[in-house]
Amino acid sequence: MNCVFVQLRCMPGQTYKVAEKLYDREIASELYSTSGDFDLLMKLYIPEEEDVGKFINDNILDIDGISRSLTTLTFRAF
Repeated sequence: MNCVFVQLRCMPGQTYKVAEKLYDREIASELYSTSGDFDLLMKLYIPEEEDVGKFINDNILDIDGISRSLTTLTFRAF
C-alpha cells in the first residue's frame, strides 16, 4: 500500500460537506480540518497496483465543493 497525504481547499462554506462526503466513501485513514492554505488534510492508503493520480481523480476530486488539491507521496516511514 502507498501512503499518500492529500490536502484539499474547499469552496467557501463547503468544507464540512466535503468532509462528510469523504467520510462516507470510507477511503481516508485519517481526515482533519486544518488552518492555512488548505481546509482539509487526509491520509489514505492506495493499493500498489492502483495509479495514484487516477485514484485521487476518481475517488476524491469528483466531489463538489473542492477547488484545489495538493498530493504528497511518501516513501519511507522512520
